[in-house]
Amino acid sequence: MTKTTELTPIVSVIGRSDSGKTLFLEGLIPELKRRGYTVAIVKHNVHGFDIDQPGKDSWRCAQAGADKVMISSSNKWALISRVDSELSLAEIQQLLNGVNIILTEGYSQCSAPKIEIIATDAGAPLFSGQNLIALFGTVENDFGLPCFKPNDFVSVVNFLEQNNFIIQQIGT
Repeated sequence: MTKTTELTPIVSVIGRSDSGKTLFLEGLIPELKRRGYTVAIVKHNVHGFDIDQPGKDSWRCAQAGADKVMISSSNKWALISRVDSELSLAEIQQLLNGVNIILTEGYSQCSAPKIEIIATDAGAPLFSGQNLIALFGTVENDFGLPCFKPNDFVSVVNFLEQNNFIIQQIGT
């Protein structure tokens, strides 16, 4: 593989609440992995979150004031870092660079290319004028965008490859 300094492309998966965004990602990720790609996922949470469990050592250290807490094991690690404000997608892109594609769930107001999950009864896309590149769902497409049928993840990945939304080769 050749080394590249190109930033990893971001594609945001957007849609109404309970439209199936996570189900879409659960179907797309295996197809990307089958083709040998590395994938990063960013779940946008506007309400805040806590992945650490109250009472555990790492949680207790964070409560004591640690700015960064890392949990590490033989098969995964997590870094919890306090921030003064939400990271921008550009900052996240820098942190996650080195994978073939970064998929986000949410970030509907960002400038990243977007695939909207849409159902037949949902009407027009919510974000038609905001860098929307494709639709996914059972909707009849008269919006001038590629529209992929449910479970057609092969076609979605083909589309992402053909339109350079995936880095084909990453540095080793």
